[in-house]
Amino acid sequence: MTEARLCRLEDLDDPDSRGFEVRIAGETESILVVRRGGSVHGYINRCPHAGSPLDWMPDQFLSLDKRHIQCATHDALFTLDAGECVAGPCVGDRLTPVALELVDGWVCLGRQAQS
Repeated sequence: MTEARLCRLEDLDDPDSRGFEVRIAGETESILVVRRGGSVHGYINRCPHAGSPLDWMPDQFLSLDKRHIQCATHDALFTLDAGECVAGPCVGDRLTPVALELVDGWVCLGRQAQS
């Protein structure tokens, strides 16, 4: 299976985030991609506490200081690199990760996520 290209790494500021609709295990999922430095991390766009989408506007997933992913529903804060909740009602919970790969400068859905 060929990689599912989402965007070029250079299209994301550092740090930055963007949302995508993708097919994972035959189901359409809303995901977010977060960039920090040369690394990217992907998560299902769903708060583990409220079950609601995390973004407050399209592609707006980060806190104002861009140090955390922030839930628009109740302001919970999650780490960029592990999706762990560090503030809010779901401290200790995690966002559901989505496998990503960097391929020739492209951010791609990881092969295991595509099956």
